[in-house]
Amino acid sequence: MTYKAGVVGAAGFAGIELVRLLARHPEFELVAATSDALAGTPIAKAYPAFTGVTDLAFSTHEETDLAACDVAFLAVPHKAAMAVAGDLIAAGVTVIDLSADFRLKDPAVYEQWYAPHTAPELLAQAAFGLPELTGDELAAAAERRAAGEAVLVGCAGCYPTATSLAAAPAIRAGLVDAAAPVVADAVSGVTGAGKKATERTHFCFANENMEAYGVGTHRHTPEIEQILGLQGRLVFTPHLAPLNRGLLSTVTLPLALGAAPSTEELVALYRDFYAASPLVSVMDAGVQPRTASVAGTCRAQVGVAVHPAGLIVATGAIDNLGKGAAGQGVQCANIVFGLPETCGLEEIANPV
Repeated sequence: MTYKAGVVGAAGFAGIELVRLLARHPEFELVAATSDALAGTPIAKAYPAFTGVTDLAFSTHEETDLAACDVAFLAVPHKAAMAVAGDLIAAGVTVIDLSADFRLKDPAVYEQWYAPHTAPELLAQAAFGLPELTGDELAAAAERRAAGEAVLVGCAGCYPTATSLAAAPAIRAGLVDAAAPVVADAVSGVTGAGKKATERTHFCFANENMEAYGVGTHRHTPEIEQILGLQGRLVFTPHLAPLNRGLLSTVTLPLALGAAPSTEELVALYRDFYAASPLVSVMDAGVQPRTASVAGTCRAQVGVAVHPAGLIVATGAIDNLGKGAAGQGVQCANIVFGLPETCGLEEIANPV
């Protein structure tokens, strides 16, 4: 059975990556791609990579019959998603949201970091979309959808995905000091900031430059704390790198009293943890993840090592538009619709 899919906000970087994935997905048929700014423009004219791939044109949000879709992917800014998700779900459309609107479980926390939440009833029912770590929520959503209910998934953000995949196995195994701070330093490509250029992301400022931003104030902080159970203990510092796409997070975790694993033991623990996760690869001891090795894919690479100062250093590499956004959205949709989670996501990064 083929399911009809629409992408709201399809002209942005995450949106057009969704278009790329859905255009060749064997089970989802892309029938709508909305963009008020580019309405009426063929996708292949705005993005020539789609020449010979699709004849679909962008359409306005208002004129597109998204209610005719089985699933709608929302690639829109925060606040915009919660304004449209309710009507779509009421129309029987399953919603996969790539924004921050349905990630945080507590509306008070959302308000602290974003704005007052206008759809808290939807927030309460949303499944969190990070399959390797919240598979139980997605499995429950799949059961509800199979019973005829339209469901809502709030997909994890890019920084939380790479950071949490790197840190979760050690934390959940009880190897990390439950009172000490955890430090995450992460570097992202410029597409993570969205399509509209700013003084930070304009080529002339981003090229040949590295800088930290949002120090102590970045909005992904509470999401990472929620996933990893680190409330009030996370020191998260994001950095902008002169890359188109790619994200690397290095997490420093203090070992719990009495814990003394070797690097080899940690690698074995991580491989066991991700044994049923086909899109996560744990590197050999002494080998570190590379963003180039996952670019253009929904794959993640994770590395882990013991530091002699009584620390675990865990690293996670993803494509911020792939596993960090569009690919993760498709992976979650696959699960919710009862498909293999890797369906349409089998890409291997270019080796060179």
